[in-house]
Amino acid sequence: MRNNHEIDYYIHGEEMQMVEIELDPQETAIAESGSFMYMDPGIQMETIFGDGSQQQSGFMNKLWGAGKRLLTGESLFMTAFTHTGSGKAKVAFASPYPGKIIPIDLQQYGGKIICQKDSFLAAAKGVSVGIEFQRKLGTGLFGGEGFIMQKLEGDGLAFCHAGGYVMKRTLNAGETLRIDTGCIVAYTQTIDYDIQFIGGIKNTLFGGEGLFFATLTGPGEVWLQSLPVSRLASRILAYGTGTRKEEGTGLLGGLGNLLDGDGR
Repeated sequence: MRNNHEIDYYIHGEEMQMVEIELDPQETAIAESGSFMYMDPGIQMETIFGDGSQQQSGFMNKLWGAGKRLLTGESLFMTAFTHTGSGKAKVAFASPYPGKIIPIDLQQYGGKIICQKDSFLAAAKGVSVGIEFQRKLGTGLFGGEGFIMQKLEGDGLAFCHAGGYVMKRTLNAGETLRIDTGCIVAYTQTIDYDIQFIGGIKNTLFGGEGLFFATLTGPGEVWLQSLPVSRLASRILAYGTGTRKEEGTGLLGGLGNLLDGDGR
């Protein structure tokens, strides 16, 4: 028996995915602002304060829950989509960048999943969307993208989106995986998360990959992404504002820009 709403779903697409959620009468799905795509007649859309979970009773609790969401870069508000008619109706949500949508049944993972702060897309009503602070000092000082994360709690379905290819890894007890912090999408609550320094003076000065990486130690499940949105954004910004490496600098670089129509 679930406390959260039970919803059915279908994921469409390959590189640019959308999830179509099927609602029975009085069932509700919640989603981040800006992810809505379309809905059938009979579904009522309502902006709610916080995430609308059953754990948020009372105005002050809702205010506290909504305020914590600001720390993860999300809005104070979410949108609830409730089927107020008869029969079945569908509502769809789309990923904001190329990649995959990951359905996660929280009931199968002890009622809690920890994920990157911008990866949550939608969920069944009753799922609580909060923040998870990494408790270790090293993680707090050097963790970068992995310091403040989201936690999804409840026993319903939740949907996360990830960039590029998505891989799921199962770590046995004591098994460790070292990974770039931005490549982590989500992991179960039994996983131990820490930050490790990349040693060696050459790695520090010339490595180009940063000075720290995350260590995930099992037992538990881990979801990884091959293209973090921060990495994609930085490459696009560098391409648009800097000199392209493959074209060199000076006269040769200017000639390359001229030949491809980018001469100014």
